[in-house]
Amino acid sequence: MLPLKEKDKPVVRKLLSAGCCARCVLRFCCVSVQAAYRQPHQETLKELQTFIISDTENNKSHDAAASEAPEDPPSKKAKLDAADAPSEEESAAVTPKDGESSVCVLCLGILQELCDPTRAGKIAEAVKRENYKFDTLVLSVSLPAQLCVREHSCWLYVKKEVREKSSVLDKDDVIQVKEAFKWVMQGLVAKELGGVAVVTKSAFEVGVEFIHPETDADCHFLASTCPDCFKATKNKQSVFTRMAVVKALDKIPDSKFLKHFACPPTRPTSSCSAQDVQCLHLSVFVAGRYNKFCRSLPQTPWVIDGERRMESSVEELIAAPVLSAFRADGFNFSSSGREDVDVRTLGNGRPFAMELLNPHRSRFSRVEMKQLQETINNSSDKIRVRDLQIVTREAMSRMKEGEEEKTKSYTALIWTQKPIKREDITFIDDIKDLTLDQKTPLRVLHRRALAVRQRVVHSMNARFLDPHHFHLGLKTQAGTYIKEFVHGDFGRTKPNLCELLKTDTDILELDVEMWTGLLPSQNKR
Repeated sequence: MLPLKEKDKPVVRKLLSAGCCARCVLRFCCVSVQAAYRQPHQETLKELQTFIISDTENNKSHDAAASEAPEDPPSKKAKLDAADAPSEEESAAVTPKDGESSVCVLCLGILQELCDPTRAGKIAEAVKRENYKFDTLVLSVSLPAQLCVREHSCWLYVKKEVREKSSVLDKDDVIQVKEAFKWVMQGLVAKELGGVAVVTKSAFEVGVEFIHPETDADCHFLASTCPDCFKATKNKQSVFTRMAVVKALDKIPDSKFLKHFACPPTRPTSSCSAQDVQCLHLSVFVAGRYNKFCRSLPQTPWVIDGERRMESSVEELIAAPVLSAFRADGFNFSSSGREDVDVRTLGNGRPFAMELLNPHRSRFSRVEMKQLQETINNSSDKIRVRDLQIVTREAMSRMKEGEEEKTKSYTALIWTQKPIKREDITFIDDIKDLTLDQKTPLRVLHRRALAVRQRVVHSMNARFLDPHHFHLGLKTQAGTYIKEFVHGDFGRTKPNLCELLKTDTDILELDVEMWTGLLPSQNKR
């Protein structure tokens, strides 16, 4: 039995006569009992008809009894009952005439044939075809913006009725189409998917979208009555977004609305069309450290003027196995700094992280992550990955925090123009916390803003090799341009090694040895 009260009868009668479906009638009667929406809408319609017909029959019986005893004066209650009784026009309009559309004027069919086990089966089949791995899902619904206009029209239609009965119907009390749809469909979809929990919050989203081209023009009058609510944007196909329409409806006076739009709305000839089901999983984040052993491998794909210069990159060598394992649609790669193509990355490795877009699989055990790490390492001898793990979005964002406070260690092979002796470079070991003024290097000026950045060389040590070569070890503030410190970059870095040794110097080889920065998951919370 429907959870309706005597005061609901005028509203039920009025909405049914206007062409609303049974579930939309329940919405406007503010029925929040979900079970009431889950029974077939045809059965609900029969119950509503019985609900108001019984009222009519009671009134007829009352009138007949009154005619047999005319000597008694009519009571005040009898007059009220007569006022509540439906007019002949309203009673006849409850059921659509032959040939007349039965599509709801409010939901445009969404809560009728588009909200049943058959539709749930189609949604479930679409999800199964995408082959996602998930434990829960959230069902999202996208509705045509014109539903807001039609809902506003029906609200104005019944508002007068309830006001005359000294009742109160707030527009916000009406159950939304989206909510009613979910109440019906969540359980049906869950059943079709073998009992998977359909919840209000999940990393996996199944999107259902409805369109109704026949009534798209319902919103158009709002653009002239409330022009400031509709502004064209680059990414929107139409200015009539749901948010813009709701904003306009809040501003427009009732009298002005009624001049431009029918009340109640006109009957549509067709139901909404369901678009393809869209499945989307929230991004998963993977982090680790990598070593690079090759001096001809860029960190990211190296493309200059549309032409690829290197056959691969660190990013691609790591990403290919990870994308395959997580079955993701794409990725975003980031790291704690970057090395030049001819620089090796040794020691404990450079921290990196990947955002995996729309992964079809998101859960991996530690053992499986270890196996994935080995797969990456076995795929190439140019790189090696360690500490591969799944991390949170927040942890990934912390990877770049405090970049300038981190320190890095390097080893460089230095060439000197003038011959040197062992004792000529011993003073280097005594230099501590040398502050450099580094103007943006010429080699990166095309992608970095021109500025003078202060960086600190915390310590150095020199190891003599021959009169023109020595190894230089450095411990520096992160972000220090080592090559420019060595050769001076035409005086753009001061002081530099040329000035310290009083001869031209250059760097032949450079290795990054160690980071003090932590992986995202190792940062303190």
